[in-house]
Amino acid sequence: MKILPSRRPVAIAVGLFLLIVIAIDSGVSAPLNPFAAPSPIALGSGQAAGGAHCAAPAVR
Repeated sequence: MKILPSRRPVAIAVGLFLLIVIAIDSGVSAPLNPFAAPSPIALGSGQAAGGAHCAAPAVR
């Protein structure tokens, strides 16, 4: 009977990969300007929806 390798090395590799990606992204990205950033609870962009049938005004 063949024993399958543990999932631990794969989980460690995925975790290290994610940490490396986050570190590279943090190093390359400019810091956020809290005065120009939208509110964390703001929903949407503030622009009116358009260009889709669901955005068309209701006709009575």
